[in-house]
Amino acid sequence: MLGGLLLTGPATADDHEAIRGLVERGRILPLEQIIERARQRRPGRVLETELEHEDGQLVYEIELLDPQGFVRELYFDAATGAFLKEEEDD
Repeated sequence: MLGGLLLTGPATADDHEAIRGLVERGRILPLEQIIERARQRRPGRVLETELEHEDGQLVYEIELLDPQGFVRELYFDAATGAFLKEEEDD
């Protein structure tokens, strides 16, 4: 599983510290919780994870390979864990 959390480009040690701080302050949920929600919604193997700014909010993007061989991108609100959308990756 690739676990690159991204804010803007390749993750750095500073990015990881910033993300850890957001989790510790309760501003975002831990990645493990989001991955569990993604797997409940769409079983499959996690290929990549990202933390992105989208329209003023932090959003987890979970890219996974489903049992039928399709790559899916699932998006979750990082603060609440609410499912936002799913897209099939090209």
